[in-house]
Amino acid sequence: MSGAVLALFPELTDVNGDAQNALVLARRAAWAGEPLEVRRLAVGERPTERPAAVVLGSTTDPALPALVAALERIRGDLVGWLDDGVPLLAVGTGMEALGGPVALASGRLDGLGVLPGESRALAARVAGDLVVRAAEGELVGYENHARGFRLDPGAQPLGTVVRGVADGHGTDGVRHGSVVGTRLHGPVLAKNPALADALLTRALGRPVVPTGDEAQAADAAAARLRGALLRA
Repeated sequence: MSGAVLALFPELTDVNGDAQNALVLARRAAWAGEPLEVRRLAVGERPTERPAAVVLGSTTDPALPALVAALERIRGDLVGWLDDGVPLLAVGTGMEALGGPVALASGRLDGLGVLPGESRALAARVAGDLVVRAAEGELVGYENHARGFRLDPGAQPLGTVVRGVADGHGTDGVRHGSVVGTRLHGPVLAKNPALADALLTRALGRPVVPTGDEAQAADAAAARLRGALLRA
C-alpha cells in the first residue's frame, strides 16, 4: 500500500470542490504524524499501486458517461482495493457512477454496479443546506442534484436527513464495505473533520488524532460553519 490518497479523475470530478476531499485527508493525516501525499489519476491513466484511500468527487450530467467509462477502465484495480478494505469516499454523481442504473434526461446510463442502489429522478431539482445524522455525528454541507440514490433492500445509508432532501426518502448516501457515499458537498470532509478522521483511521488501521496549530485552526473553522448551520 502506498502512502497516498488517490483522487480519481479530478478533471471531471471537482465541480463542487469535491476532489479536494483528498487534500483534506492528506493534511489531517500529516497533522496526526502520518504523512500521506495526494495523487491524481487522470482519465486514461492506470494506477500503479494500491492507495491508502480513494476520493471520487462529483461531476456534471453531460460528463457522467465519460466518468463511468473512465471508472470501467480501472474496474479491476478499484474492486481489488475495495476487497482489501481501502476506504473510498464517493460524492454526488461519483456515488451514482458506482451504483446501478442512472436516470438521465438523455436516457438510462448503467453505472459500475459496485454499490447497492440506483439513481432515480426526484420530483424536482433540489439545492440548499443539508444536514445528515450519521455515526460520526451530525454532518453538514449542501446539496445540488436532481436524483435520489435508491438503496437495494438491506443496504445501509450513510445516515438520516435532519434538514434537506438528499435521496428523497429520509436518508442520505450509502455505506457499503469500505465505501462511504453521500450527497454532501462542501467539501464534506473539510466541514466534517470527524468523518475525515474516521476514514483515515480505517485507511491507516489505527486511531488518527490531528494535533498542532493548523489542525486546531481547521477544526475551529469547521466548528463555526457547523454551528451556524445547526443553529439555523
